[in-house]
Amino acid sequence: MIRSDRAKDAMRPVSITRNYTANPDGSVLVAFGDTRVLCTATVDENVPSFLRDTGKGWVTAEYAMLPGSASGGRIRRDANQKGRALEISRLIGRSLRSVVNFEALGERQIIIDCDVLQADGGTRTAAITGGYVALVDALAGLVDQGNLSASPMTSQCAAVSVGIVEGAPHLDLCYIEDSSADVDLNLVMLDTGGIIEVQGTAEGDPYDRPLLDAMLDLGEKGIRELFALQRESLDRA
Repeated sequence: MIRSDRAKDAMRPVSITRNYTANPDGSVLVAFGDTRVLCTATVDENVPSFLRDTGKGWVTAEYAMLPGSASGGRIRRDANQKGRALEISRLIGRSLRSVVNFEALGERQIIIDCDVLQADGGTRTAAITGGYVALVDALAGLVDQGNLSASPMTSQCAAVSVGIVEGAPHLDLCYIEDSSADVDLNLVMLDTGGIIEVQGTAEGDPYDRPLLDAMLDLGEKGIRELFALQRESLDRA
């Protein structure tokens, strides 16, 4: 399978639409090609029990694929997170907690909901990238309301997928590429260059260190582009 719509080191078209719905404290529709994820952020003035009376806040996330989001039939609606959805929720939460000063946030939590409207690969990386923007908007609202003196954000966070398809590294895999990849890797990074998470799995034969380094370099290239798009989106009124 030869990628025909773009170069191996190119992202799909990415868009970030803020204030997509009216009610949440932050709301973003993020698109990576044909993948669409609605990311909302809600301020909750309560914290989990292990943080009560500590003065520290929290960020948590929930991820779900809506019933009509994938090709091949309806996805069953899951009232209780488990399996893949729970694993991805934890990844999103870990990623976004890495960019918040919990002491500065105070004893409240921000809940990030990531609902996949349409899936064509890279839903978790799109959710992290869009969830970051929704989180920034929710915290800016707390500042505007006088509930915080300044935003507790400490850095910027984004994520992208990389894979080995027909022996070569490819950036930002769509579903067809992902389903046939020899290696599937998800990378989460901060704008400081720090790595939050690397999820890299060989589907058959093991891969070597030079190939891993090539994927990380390619992933960082894509994430740097996503940082620029996040900043551009946040700069718009």
